[in-house]
Amino acid sequence: MHNDEMYASWPLKFVRGAGPRYRQIADFIAGAVADNRMQPGDRLPPQRGLAQHLGVDLTTVTRAYAEAGQRGLIEPRGPLGTFIARPTDEPLLQMLDLGMNMPPLPLGCDLQDLLRRGLAKAMERHDVGVMMTYHQAGGGPAEREAGAEWLAQSVGRVDPDRVLVCPGAQAALAAVMLAYSRPGDGIVAEPLVYPGLLTAAQQFGRRILVADTDADGMTPAGLERACREGGRLVYLNPTLQNPTAHTMSVARRRDLLRAAAACGVRIIEDDPYSLFLHDAPPALASLAPASVFYIATLAKTLTPGLRTAFVLTPDLDGRRNVLAAMRSFAVMAAPLMGVLTTQWIASGMAQQILDGVRAEAHARQRLARQLLPGPFPSAAAGIHLWQALPDRWTASDLERVARDEGLSVTSSEVFHQGPGAPNAIRISLGSIPDRQELGQALEHLAGLVRRRPRGLRDVIV
Repeated sequence: MHNDEMYASWPLKFVRGAGPRYRQIADFIAGAVADNRMQPGDRLPPQRGLAQHLGVDLTTVTRAYAEAGQRGLIEPRGPLGTFIARPTDEPLLQMLDLGMNMPPLPLGCDLQDLLRRGLAKAMERHDVGVMMTYHQAGGGPAEREAGAEWLAQSVGRVDPDRVLVCPGAQAALAAVMLAYSRPGDGIVAEPLVYPGLLTAAQQFGRRILVADTDADGMTPAGLERACREGGRLVYLNPTLQNPTAHTMSVARRRDLLRAAAACGVRIIEDDPYSLFLHDAPPALASLAPASVFYIATLAKTLTPGLRTAFVLTPDLDGRRNVLAAMRSFAVMAAPLMGVLTTQWIASGMAQQILDGVRAEAHARQRLARQLLPGPFPSAAAGIHLWQALPDRWTASDLERVARDEGLSVTSSEVFHQGPGAPNAIRISLGSIPDRQELGQALEHLAGLVRRRPRGLRDVIV
């Protein structure tokens, strides 16, 4: 099919009030397939060309093709292009992901365009051969300067020499754990904790020591008791905590810092989410910079594809020790990602993406709070929610039934240490690209939470 014929088969006129334009494009494809105006094996126009033909931006067409792909209407074939899919006997149930905690696409941003522009600018300033070879572990001066600029939003002005560039927060967490504990040592944590900490501790032969908590999180007495049992590091995620979305008060932060100092232990502050919260409490690292390893990943605020996290160490000795540990399993962060991240931060593109992600995340929080039973923390911020369940459900049963009905959620058991996990699920709001589709998934989940389980035996005690 020639290009003029290809576009002639797209007499699409957008209708005001008929839904988002990307969905109207997907509906047009569905109608054309149903009417046999498009046949299995027909090649669709390139996305950029179709965007120009229809007078819309590239993101709209990209979302439309993604939507049509989810419906089973089209299939990409790599460099050959995108084609009308051949019908299948049994359409597969499309899983709607409320389980993976990742940021939504930024509102008002064309991420593909920003990526293209960022890489083009990076290639103007850097030789490709330099970007494709080994680089200084922990980041070069420009990357650490960019990291210090980014961290200033949450911890204030910092010395770039104390900043490490790491290939993700998990690598940073593992490196601090290796540098400042030994096999058999304890890592003090709350009962509900990021599963990546549990995985790293198990792999490295460290013990998780569960500290007592109250409504504001870990208690100072609980921290001190756990340290007497062999705790060498304390892990805290004090702002929009994963999974509960609780934010610890300033008073409790100061009390825990005093307790840690009395015990002579360092704190790992994992802070993926504070940039979502307006007027967030001060970071532990800003209250006690000499005793906190502060980890800030870009995976939750910009995009997981950058695979980049910044670590602010208490001092230069801490930087050297963590860097040495990280070299044992990750020689360096990917240079290309480092160059792109530095370019985005220096040019303001990273801030533009962050603003877009925050705006979309806030809209999704409002939507979720309208549709789900709750209750939820007062601050409508972040990219996840913690939903308590009625007694008729267990978290594992609801997770299983939801999956059978095409919804992925995460049971409290994934995060909990010890017996008696709370009866709740974590709901992630960023993985479903379209907000309208997210709303449909949340409505489905809300109905599931409210109804009585079917086929599950009631137990009376």
